[in-house]
Amino acid sequence: MYDGKVEGFWDVKPEIKDISFPLAEKMQVEFEDGRCLLFPISKFPNINKMTAEQRNNWYLLGDGFSFEDCNEVYHVEQLFGNYQTYRHEA
Repeated sequence: MYDGKVEGFWDVKPEIKDISFPLAEKMQVEFEDGRCLLFPISKFPNINKMTAEQRNNWYLLGDGFSFEDCNEVYHVEQLFGNYQTYRHEA
């Protein structure tokens, strides 16, 4: 029976916990709230060009992340595909 409550991750700000590359051509992003997303790295050309060693040198930067050998910052809204909800600028 439906109790009227909305389930899911409403009003939860996604915070990155870890980034890894467990499968060939895939990037996995784990979030503090338990979510885990898997992406084709082909959607991120600069990450795709990096070596495995370079990909392991990532760091958090604001609401996003970058890599030691990369001049691009990737934001959460790029991962979730929802700019209005997860935009990093007010």
